[in-house]
Amino acid sequence: MAAGADLLARIAERRAGVGDPRELVGELRRALVLVPLDGGGLWTAEFGGVRWVCGFTDQEALARFAAARGESGREWEFAEVRGARLLDEVVPALGAPAGVAVNVADGAGSMLFPPVAGIVPDTVAVDVDVEGRG
Repeated sequence: MAAGADLLARIAERRAGVGDPRELVGELRRALVLVPLDGGGLWTAEFGGVRWVCGFTDQEALARFAAARGESGREWEFAEVRGARLLDEVVPALGAPAGVAVNVADGAGSMLFPPVAGIVPDTVAVDVDVEGRG
């Protein structure tokens, strides 16, 4: 999956302290990521008051996640979703502060895309004052 490889390269740049954060977000928006399914919906986890949609750049990254959870024997169903759809449609539909976590079990290969302006729509960004919210 070439798009996943491009996203991994941008993640590596940012974790090394180089590269443009906007290019990283743009790469996520273009990438197809694998999101595990849970009871028919996309698998999410809550941490720090944020609901995280967990996406993976390839099946190997998803397998590492399963192993880290002690569930490597489990058969994981997943959807292949464009990052832009996660950020623009899925995150707002969750109805709570939400972001995207990529390759959460990969240490140096992981990256969080929090619910802030420039990543998610302003209407759901936690750092934008939207009239009538809160």
